[in-house]
Amino acid sequence: MASGRPLRLAALALAVSAFAGAALASEPETLQAGKSQPEKPLGVVELFTSQGCSSCPPADEFFAELAAKENIVALAYHVNYWDYLGWQDKLSSKENTERQYDYMRAFGSRSVYTPQAVINGRSHVNGASRKDVDGALARLDRAGEGMRVGIKVSRASDHVVIDTGDAGSGPSDAHVVIVYFDPPQTVSIGQGENSGRSLTYWNAVSDIQIAGMWHGKAQRYELPMTEIAKKGGCAVLLQSVGKDGMPGPILGAAFIRKP
Repeated sequence: MASGRPLRLAALALAVSAFAGAALASEPETLQAGKSQPEKPLGVVELFTSQGCSSCPPADEFFAELAAKENIVALAYHVNYWDYLGWQDKLSSKENTERQYDYMRAFGSRSVYTPQAVINGRSHVNGASRKDVDGALARLDRAGEGMRVGIKVSRASDHVVIDTGDAGSGPSDAHVVIVYFDPPQTVSIGQGENSGRSLTYWNAVSDIQIAGMWHGKAQRYELPMTEIAKKGGCAVLLQSVGKDGMPGPILGAAFIRKP
């Protein structure tokens, strides 16, 4: 169901320095949260969901499984256009809704819906369908439309270092997108279509910022550790952008978690 006017996502400035080929004073160590992250995950799943949507709980439960997988970067964007049904989703934001509308226009769709899972920024399926989500991830991987650019995340002193690889063939310009998310939290829903239910939400996106541009060559970016300490965690997305400014294919991705 479509709701309201399509909105544009405004890029937020982030105090990040980017440079290529320069060495840090201290050798960075790989960031870990018990286990190291692969440089090229299988794919990225962006779930658009709402606490006010009666069709969303099955998708949220399946998403919890995806969020636990080391080879998938899973992000949940809570949208606000179902709030009128009687329950205000406290995890929703205008920016999350704007990102979904941007995807709608990028895909040439006529409306938005929940639960919607966007896979690798390239296609969308029913977020509650395990078969559709797993199938899309496998299909894109076979077609060479998975994560083809490696991203290494490491730590040096009081900052995080993000090293991106070379493009090889295909698109060579992209935004370096930092997506912050909250730690897991359980919400008791008091009104609306899911009234009386208590649901746990994982990787609920709280902020989206553009860290810089990537032009197809290996490059290094720095992010203050203080920014990550304020959040439950964040992900780095290397996402191409169309001439109209709409989000395009995601070329690489990695998680940054609190050490």
